Amino acid sequence: MKIFKKNKVVVFAAAALMALPLSKAFAQKVTPADAKMDAFVSGLMKKMTVDEKIGQLNLVTVGRATTGAVVNSNVEAGIKNGNIGGVFGVWGTEYVQKIQDLAVKNSRLHIPLIFGLDVIHGHRTIFPIPLGMSATWDMGLIQESAQIAAKEATAEGLNWVFSPMVDIARDPRWGRISEGSGEDPWYGGQVAAAMVKGYQGSSMTNADAVMACVKHFALYGGAEAGREYNTVDMSRIKMYQDYLPPYKAAVDAGAGSFMSSFNTVDGIPATGNKWLLTDLLRKQWGFKGFVVSDYTAVNEMSNHGLGDLQTVSALALKAGLDMDMVGEGFLKTLKKSLKEGKVTQAEIDIACRRVLEAKYKLGLFNNPYKSIDPEREKTDVMTPANLQASRKIAEHSFVLLKNANQVLPLKKSGTKIAVVGPLADDKRDMLGTWVVAGEWEKSVSVLEGIHHIVGNNGTVTYAKGSNITEDTMFMNRLNYFGQQMVSIDKRSSDDMLNEAVKNAKDADVVVAVVGESQSMSGESSSRSDISIPESQERMLKALAKTGKPLVIVLFNGRPLTLTWEDEHADAILDVWAPGTEAGNAVAEVLFGNYNPAGKLTATFPRSVGQIPIYYNHKNTGRPYSGGPTKFKSNYLDISNDPLYPFGYGLSYTTFSYSDVKLNKTNLKGNETLTATVTVTNTGKYEGEEVVQLYVSDPVASISRSVQELKNFKKINLKPGEKQDVTFNITPADLKFYNSRLQYDWEPGEFIIRVGTSSVDTHMAKVNWSK
Repeated sequence: MKIFKKNKVVVFAAAALMALPLSKAFAQKVTPADAKMDAFVSGLMKKMTVDEKIGQLNLVTVGRATTGAVVNSNVEAGIKNGNIGGVFGVWGTEYVQKIQDLAVKNSRLHIPLIFGLDVIHGHRTIFPIPLGMSATWDMGLIQESAQIAAKEATAEGLNWVFSPMVDIARDPRWGRISEGSGEDPWYGGQVAAAMVKGYQGSSMTNADAVMACVKHFALYGGAEAGREYNTVDMSRIKMYQDYLPPYKAAVDAGAGSFMSSFNTVDGIPATGNKWLLTDLLRKQWGFKGFVVSDYTAVNEMSNHGLGDLQTVSALALKAGLDMDMVGEGFLKTLKKSLKEGKVTQAEIDIACRRVLEAKYKLGLFNNPYKSIDPEREKTDVMTPANLQASRKIAEHSFVLLKNANQVLPLKKSGTKIAVVGPLADDKRDMLGTWVVAGEWEKSVSVLEGIHHIVGNNGTVTYAKGSNITEDTMFMNRLNYFGQQMVSIDKRSSDDMLNEAVKNAKDADVVVAVVGESQSMSGESSSRSDISIPESQERMLKALAKTGKPLVIVLFNGRPLTLTWEDEHADAILDVWAPGTEAGNAVAEVLFGNYNPAGKLTATFPRSVGQIPIYYNHKNTGRPYSGGPTKFKSNYLDISNDPLYPFGYGLSYTTFSYSDVKLNKTNLKGNETLTATVTVTNTGKYEGEEVVQLYVSDPVASISRSVQELKNFKKINLKPGEKQDVTFNITPADLKFYNSRLQYDWEPGEFIIRVGTSSVDTHMAKVNWSK
């Protein structure tokens, strides 16, 4: 292979490679670009040995950032010998260039490496956790966050990000609910597409674009008991209707890669599931990218009971897995399996081809150093514009859960404010989970943000009030890998509490900043008790007894059980984990510089006993709808209803909705139904409202969900202003998967609901025939 060097950029001469016939992957709809890529990759593969082909299927970590207990060794020798196809866990142009040099300048065929990282909600500039970002109901902002993350990640040498996570989750005990977009498959698909487009841009060859890696394929959010890495078991209808749509939306958006999940699907681990990785993903959906395993997921198939490392590695390859993350099962066993006839050369070749095609699509064969620019590393990371975007997106993600007597917004002057709580003067926990390259030291605390707004115009006191937790076993689990994520204050609990109560008594209003710390949610952070920790709850109860207005600023990576808080606090502002600009964003909203408009994308239960709880459930044969409770589907001790439903979120202003007006009540075939409501701002503040459209199909060939989100529009209204909001509804919005897994609609009556949340809507009925 001929190599030209210019300004440290290595350019591969594709013309020097002999082109082989088009692979089967390009048998249909071959574009000139596809043909050119196929010729290049085929020519390169003709020069590769079996060992070099298998090497392309090996993804290793160098140990700077790990998400598991295994770190690969002998990486330098492996790269030089062509035994490694990609590296993750390293960033920064200096580090990345040194490693890329090993491949481009020292391996036999000079094949560049792909560099990946867990860039989940920002790279250096951190945005709200994904569950929080989803509460914006603003695809433009969500896409912008991914664009900025891609720009910063590429400025530090990366070209591949393990995001977005699109798993639907209905169990808030599961820690990784924080990393997704909640419980609705249609809405999750909108977010998935926005993130993929934001990461990959107009072309992945651009210097500021990365390849998205959609995870976790598939059904990972359905883990039993909400326990990480646990078994998943569900019907095919449930898969297709409720869990698979966001993955499909990511495919349709052009995602370059997928990551297999740890769980089983139909009894077979996803990483070795041919129906999932080949029949569904590639044949049904037409996915053309490559699939990488999750961290040592190939090896862990042995724990699932599928055989030894050689057996499961062969199973994974034959199923359609292309790259093995960290476990080195492919590297150590595939050549032996080839000799023994347990895998074929064609199976190795197609996996190698897909990895090489990904590198081609990223433009790495034209310029292996395209994202390695020390100047961009200085100018494109944590810029004022990026920080401003982080702040804006955070403000839009906050959900006002309660605001009795209009205690919020706070007055900016002449007010004595007692800021209390273990998360108030805290920087680390502002960022939330999964911030591999984020620098918590640069984040803004809530106390700092309040001081920025109040300045010398009011009085602000601070008291920690309590520890995040005083459960030492719990604390030790939070401080994983020897990190000091959570600690206990040297002062006694009583001393801290007394200080907080004293400050509260002297204040006009109390702002209590409480909730979950950074390591309480995310991977391997399942909780059986999803209430606010006891030490913080004790403080809140003491503050409530002072009689002063109590405002809770809630940090959380999941829906929490907040029945006491909802009853006793005057206001609750859910800020999730807002990111680098957390404190400034929180203060802007507390003082009314921005009117919160976030809406929940995951249901908040009253009790863990209600879990799983979600808005688009099915009816039972004995649904409870009030009246006598015996022999109905209900609980003896609590209501069936959630504390806060899907789509819920208050504003500093109020909105009224008119009845739903339809253009027709009888339709046929492919006609379009229009549903219109008039929304009026009836309050004193300008504000945004998310107008939500739900459709119900009360009579069908299978039991349907009580309602399904089909669309939404976000509008902004000044006090007294009104606006007509119209939705166009077509038969495509009526389709569902029937008992034969056919995606179709059935004629009959449909209920159209439009409103401010899933439980507060106006409805109208139509009849639609085919």
